[in-house]
Amino acid sequence: MRAAVITFPGSNCDRDLVVAFEGAGFDVTRVWHKDTDLPAGIDIVGIPGGFSFGDYLRCGAIAANSPICQSVVAHANRGGYVIGICNGFQVLTETRLLPGALMRNAGLKFLCKPVALTVADTDSVFTQNYDLGSDVIIPIAHHDGNYTADADTLAQLRGEGRVAFRYAANPNGSADDIAGVLSANKRVLGMMPHPERAVDARHGGTDGARLFAGLAGMLATA
Repeated sequence: MRAAVITFPGSNCDRDLVVAFEGAGFDVTRVWHKDTDLPAGIDIVGIPGGFSFGDYLRCGAIAANSPICQSVVAHANRGGYVIGICNGFQVLTETRLLPGALMRNAGLKFLCKPVALTVADTDSVFTQNYDLGSDVIIPIAHHDGNYTADADTLAQLRGEGRVAFRYAANPNGSADDIAGVLSANKRVLGMMPHPERAVDARHGGTDGARLFAGLAGMLATA
């Protein structure tokens, strides 16, 4: 299994994401944002958290126009897997691989703490290792994590089982308590909480490890 992790100027969770993938058995290649092509044979692309390009303009907007993102979009459109975490989720909405937008937190404060997420769908490679309706503890660290979409989009996400995770207690004002959403084919996941920071018991919990283990198990048998 092969993963690529993209790094932009201002990314600060790329190494954490590499470690999480490697811990699940992936061979990981780190890719710089100015590269134009993904390495051959990549199964999944990870877009990490951080503050790409200093979060100027809109969070993720400049990164979404980096040369490598054209290849990421092409990879997704071919049916490849992509996960975007925190700033990576923002990048995925800016590339239109996922609907909606991430706005300023309702309380106008940066939030950094473990939170409880409710698993809202298990019919995806990302969530198959969790029990539907169960709660998991995953850290958040964001200032612009307030997921926003119009009423029709929210209804479509609910109706198609594309809400992957919801906040058990909404910390940022996200519509419908959404913490993570899936693409129509459920091969692209964007989530604001950081599963890569919950893969080692020494860091406070391992609920995120199950996401990466599920990915590895599925892709190993694909």
